[in-house]
Amino acid sequence: MGAIWAARDFCLFLLLLNSRQSVALPEIRADPCAEGSDGCHIDAICQTTQGSYKCTCKAGFKGDGKHCEDIDECDLEYNGGCVHECNNIPGNYRCTCYDGFNLAHDGHNCLDVDECKFNNGGCQHTCVNTMGSYECRCKEGFFLSDNQHTCIHRSVEGLNCMNKEHGCAHICKETPKGGVACECRPGFELARNQRGCILTCNHGNGGCQHTCEDTENGPICRCHVRYTLQPDMKSCVELDEATTESSDHNATSFAEVDKRVKRRLLMETCAVNNGGCDCTCKDTSTGVRCSCPVGFTLQPDGKTCKGQTSSHPKSFRQRSNGLNTNLSSNVGNSFLADIDECEVHNGGCEHFCRNTIGSFECNCRKGFKLQSDERSCQDIDECFFQRTCDHTCVNSPGGFQCLCNKGYTMYGLAHCGDINECSVNNGGCEQGCENTMGGFECFCRPGYKLHWNKKDCIEAEGLPPASPPSKPTLNCSKQHGGDRCFLTCQSQVHISSGTEDSYTVTCGMPLPCLADAQKNNSGLYCFGKYKTSQIYINLSALPYKTVTQEQLRLVFLVFGPGKANVPRIKTTATFKSGTAKCNLKRSQEKLKETLNSAHSDSRFLFTENVQFSYVSLRCTSSGQRPRSRHSRKTGEEDGSSITAEFELDVNLEEVTAESCDLNCVRRRSERRLRKTIRTLRKSINREQFHLHFAGADYELSKSLGQPAELPGHCAAGQVLVGRRCVSCSAGTHYNSDQGRCVLCPAGTYQDEEGQMSCEACPTPEGREVSKVVGARNMSECGGQCPPGQYSHDGFVPCLSCPLGTYQPEVGRTSCFPCGGNLVTKHSGAVTFQECETKVQCSPGHYYNTTTHRCIRCPTGTFQGEFGQNYCVACPGNTTTDFDGSTNIMQCKNRQCGGELGDFTGYIESPNYPGNYPANIECTWTINPPPKRRILIVVPEIFLPIEDECGDYLVMRKSSLSNSVTTYETCQTYERPIAFTSRSKRLWIQFRSNEGNSGKGFQVPYVTYDEDYTELIEDIVRDGRLYASENHQEILKDKKLMRALFDVLAHPQNFFNYTAQESKEMFPKSFIRFLRSKVLRFLRP
Repeated sequence: MGAIWAARDFCLFLLLLNSRQSVALPEIRADPCAEGSDGCHIDAICQTTQGSYKCTCKAGFKGDGKHCEDIDECDLEYNGGCVHECNNIPGNYRCTCYDGFNLAHDGHNCLDVDECKFNNGGCQHTCVNTMGSYECRCKEGFFLSDNQHTCIHRSVEGLNCMNKEHGCAHICKETPKGGVACECRPGFELARNQRGCILTCNHGNGGCQHTCEDTENGPICRCHVRYTLQPDMKSCVELDEATTESSDHNATSFAEVDKRVKRRLLMETCAVNNGGCDCTCKDTSTGVRCSCPVGFTLQPDGKTCKGQTSSHPKSFRQRSNGLNTNLSSNVGNSFLADIDECEVHNGGCEHFCRNTIGSFECNCRKGFKLQSDERSCQDIDECFFQRTCDHTCVNSPGGFQCLCNKGYTMYGLAHCGDINECSVNNGGCEQGCENTMGGFECFCRPGYKLHWNKKDCIEAEGLPPASPPSKPTLNCSKQHGGDRCFLTCQSQVHISSGTEDSYTVTCGMPLPCLADAQKNNSGLYCFGKYKTSQIYINLSALPYKTVTQEQLRLVFLVFGPGKANVPRIKTTATFKSGTAKCNLKRSQEKLKETLNSAHSDSRFLFTENVQFSYVSLRCTSSGQRPRSRHSRKTGEEDGSSITAEFELDVNLEEVTAESCDLNCVRRRSERRLRKTIRTLRKSINREQFHLHFAGADYELSKSLGQPAELPGHCAAGQVLVGRRCVSCSAGTHYNSDQGRCVLCPAGTYQDEEGQMSCEACPTPEGREVSKVVGARNMSECGGQCPPGQYSHDGFVPCLSCPLGTYQPEVGRTSCFPCGGNLVTKHSGAVTFQECETKVQCSPGHYYNTTTHRCIRCPTGTFQGEFGQNYCVACPGNTTTDFDGSTNIMQCKNRQCGGELGDFTGYIESPNYPGNYPANIECTWTINPPPKRRILIVVPEIFLPIEDECGDYLVMRKSSLSNSVTTYETCQTYERPIAFTSRSKRLWIQFRSNEGNSGKGFQVPYVTYDEDYTELIEDIVRDGRLYASENHQEILKDKKLMRALFDVLAHPQNFFNYTAQESKEMFPKSFIRFLRSKVLRFLRP
């Protein structure tokens, strides 16, 4: 842009200089042109004459100079010289080409685009370029699918559309009576024999370079008057000037018109008004000759210079000493020389600019999408979509990151699986280890008690009883005609977040079910090992169902000989919370006041006052719950459900020998618990259930009808940073009074994010409390034995681990033996790798201390380090393809993914977006409701490329190999494709062999009203949908595809999107593409 303006200013300077040299003014007179007091039209040139001035309309306009109007060059003879379309613009015109053509450098001719040069045209096998279009062809033994890009195996049996003898030139459809019916691709007409297809001018301009005319025998091509038809009867070449003059029966040719225009001011000289030239003027024997600076082109009138500085028409009008100069720039399709817009300010593109003949195109980096202005790029917020990450999704410019909650680890790039800590050195537990979801627990044999470090076991005899922590308490009262309940937690509170609107809150200490516990036939209780009898009960969650005695069991913990039995009841119940969504956020102050008044005001008497040993509340919104095969029914209300687990200790003080024995007390507890659950259910249904912990009150869910929250109102344990809610980091907790994250005070620690309080540091009696502030784990509390050392209580003074032992953790009371009579090089060893083994085991193996050999890690485990004596179990329900795995990414979920609904759904390869497992087979069946058809979009698919198809995805009518096939592939296909099912019902199969693996696929689908079949097929079969990179990105954009699918599945939802939203969502080129299709479909 700067170079263009510099050239223009230099040109003006020369013109002013010449005018001063050629005209000697004896005295200064008023110059109307310079002062702007002339009466010339805005589209006229003001010329100073002797004592006056003259108005002349600019090139491209006509009139007397006082009044000028635009000349429509496209109405002149020969379509303004354009071979396809001519578009008039003020003072000028521009030529444009049909789809499949690009504008030539002369700005008038149109040249064929070779679509096959880019990504093979999207064809699976062979791409053949044609004039104005292209076509895909298949190898021997295959035929082209209805989507016109992928190929399908031919069947050698039967007479249906899978057989090569069906006779259809393009598309074969099976009829209800078992016959076949032929159809043609868009732009073709079915021949009289009902088998062949006749090309029309609507497809690739009928194969003609210039003009196409439909006839009964097919298209006839003609050329512009300045061109002649080639022997191929399709392409055109420009005639030379002599041929042009003699070939048109002495008629005035377009070129001759240009010459006469140039000669009409034969007596003009450059000395007067610069010869009428916009810029440089040169006197010749035939008159003046005008030229333009770089970046501008001379127009057919021989005077005007026009150039392109942006993609939007602009006009600049300036005056200087009576000289009017008009410089215009527009899309440039009508100029004599192409200008590379990308050289100036990157064409206005935010990321990438790609120059084309007569125009340019903006593109964005991966992770961004082009805005509707087709210049700007916007970050794609992948976290906006469901299923992006299992737990926490953190968006970043151009990408995103998935994070897992504590106790979980990542697999498959986006999924979180529970870590089996017990698989690694027994979890560090001295005796027993039990894995739990999101954690693990160590336990001890009878006669021993768990140490404060929660891993070592010490003898229970002689130990002073520990003060029990405060128990969670449920209080309910009648207020304003209904039940209102508060659960108060004073200690051992833990919050874990799942998806955006799901979470789990636990309070108290649960009773673990040991690792090898066995359930009885009803699945209601389990029995632990070491003669520890544990009986779990399960209360019915239904509000009106009677809970029988067989469904209600007691839990007895036997801590050893001579110890009393401690009975405990455990129950699980599920509650619906109306239309409210899970939203653990701080209540308003008036709710806290209500709780305080309930404690002090006698009018609010507690109807329930129960102390539990452990409470777990898991809130899940309906949108987050896995849907059934047929998705959620229409009209089903969104809301949330709360799954509550309660553990209640039976009060042994109520046992009396005379009136009520243990069974009597048990039955009382059962009745009270059932009544409490009924009251709690009413409270939750009325959205009158609140949590009270860390000095504040919290709502579990928030109704969609409630007013919007105030800015900066974040979830529990979070603060507002910028415009985002960020969890308080480890070593801090959220202080509700101060409304911010504060460091854990001395003597406490917090090893998790987003918590409301800190845990007390372990401190032996008689010692000072730790002075460390902001401790992020127990080891930072200080005073504990470091790794490689131990002591009787885990605190200093400590002893080094003796030879042949090691200790990787802090605060331990013993060290682990190397085993197998192995020794260490020195005392104080920290890891097993310091044990002197007889061989060094490589990753994928572990050292067996009995045989002193390296053993391959079994299937379902991995080991990524050298010289270890264990293998790590794969997280969650994942496993490895083979033994000897070395990385957690080799742990894969073998479950076939997807959700199949009546209107929308998707299928997904196992472990997606991670690599799918070997030797897997998945099948899905899409069976839409009556009078609905299936539209499928394959954004991309990644399968290993092989000569023989090892892994493949196939979609056909049924499981029979010769049934009508809609789609099949066995290779990577990064270019998106959309197609309609060739059969009403669709059977889909994916198989992988033992040697391959790849990212796989996630394929969405939508069912639409069969009345729209013609329109949908016209859109998805048009090659223009895939010709533009920006159009391809639309098919990969989950947000845009969800909006399109929403309207296709339910057309009435179109009115949910405003016109402005549509413009902001889709590029203009895509809207133009769809508009033409819809208008043609709706045309009566």
